[in-house]
Amino acid sequence: MFSSIISYDEITGLTEVGFGTFLIVLVASLVIGFGISAVYMLTHKKEGFAQSYALTLIMLPPIVAVLLMLIDTVAGGLALAGVFTLTRFRSIAADPKDVCYVFMAMACGVIVGKGYIAVAIAFFLVMAIVMYVLNMLNYAAPKASDMTLKITVPEDLNYEHLFDSILNKYTSSWKLRRVKTTNFGSLFDCIYSIQLPDNVDQKKFLDELRTLNGNMTIQLTLFRYEDRIYEK
Repeated sequence: MFSSIISYDEITGLTEVGFGTFLIVLVASLVIGFGISAVYMLTHKKEGFAQSYALTLIMLPPIVAVLLMLIDTVAGGLALAGVFTLTRFRSIAADPKDVCYVFMAMACGVIVGKGYIAVAIAFFLVMAIVMYVLNMLNYAAPKASDMTLKITVPEDLNYEHLFDSILNKYTSSWKLRRVKTTNFGSLFDCIYSIQLPDNVDQKKFLDELRTLNGNMTIQLTLFRYEDRIYEK
């Protein structure tokens, strides 16, 4: 059951692939690709996903499997498939979890390309169940969210330590990252990186801050503040 359906020439050591075997490998890798894509979409309902990525996960296993049958070496098949697939990650920041789906698809393609159809199906089923259960349990999710807080302060108000008590009360950690002047120097923008627990009442948090900054603009962004250094 777990043996390879691909035969090898004992003299030359090359792969002997008939048309029937080729079709079995192609169909099996496509089915597994559809399964990986379905699991990816199922576990990305909340944060969303790109259609192109879902389609890539479908096509990757058969591409790797066919290349592996033709090139006849695992290293060669992986090298070509890696060039086709991972080029997109050079230009954009990829989620490590999404990259793992790519490697899972490549692994399934390698296993099918070597003719171990049952092994590939078993591997996919186990990994799919694990990923789905971890997603349902929200495994390793942080109890606090990394956010960026920007508070506008009038120039006649001393912003140093002004908001410390409120930040200590509502956040699990915070740090003043940047202060800059705006509106021709009549206003200060104080930018904090904070970790806000999920059970905090954000409206109450912002209302208390507004009582200290003269009811001026406050922005709470649901992204981590990043310091960037540009060299000329």
